[in-house]
Amino acid sequence: MEKVVCLLWAAAGADREGFNAGLLERLPAALADAGASRIRLNLEDAQVAAGAPLRQSRGPRQHDAVVQFWLPSANPLLRGAIDRVLDAECDHWHGWLVAESTIIANAAYPTRRGERTAGWAQMAFLTLPERLSHTQWREIWQDHHTLVAIETQANFEYVQNLVVRALTPDAPPYVAIVEECFPAAALTDPFVFFDAVGDPARFRANLDRMMASCERFIDSGTIDVIPTGQYSF
Repeated sequence: MEKVVCLLWAAAGADREGFNAGLLERLPAALADAGASRIRLNLEDAQVAAGAPLRQSRGPRQHDAVVQFWLPSANPLLRGAIDRVLDAECDHWHGWLVAESTIIANAAYPTRRGERTAGWAQMAFLTLPERLSHTQWREIWQDHHTLVAIETQANFEYVQNLVVRALTPDAPPYVAIVEECFPAAALTDPFVFFDAVGDPARFRANLDRMMASCERFIDSGTIDVIPTGQYSF
């Protein structure tokens, strides 16, 4: 089995609420019929609107939805039905084959098929800094930063997707796609986000440690970060 992550762009000027509703209504069933399993949608829904200040952008117009799923094979010779489903549901899309690593499994708020997971999911799309080789970057991120992310945040799910290869021409140059789930209050309260409610000293220590760690393998202005609602099918 292989995991695929795809980003979907709506047509310019499309209503986001309508786009989201259409994806929820049609896309999971259509992908399942085409051979996909363990389907997950990450949508910018009304419940994450207050998290707009958390967004980061590398510049080009950001996508409008994320869909994650598993296939027996992502080989283009066997993926035609999947591609046609995605073509039908958006203006254009890009996809990547990824290697998933579940650092923290969601045991606190179990998902229910077809429903929105509690809280919200931060999606981060990382690029490779010019100052690092891919090996250096991966070692800093996975071998060192992982523990920092666990110890400084209130994330109840943490999944690292290391990009193996792009599946579409001219895809954004992402080398990793990260999903972290947080309690709803963390969307607007940084003390909740950094697991330091009522403790300013712990908040400052966690924030400083996280920022210092991120600076080792992320250059400012080179990543996309988007708050989303997570829906599992």
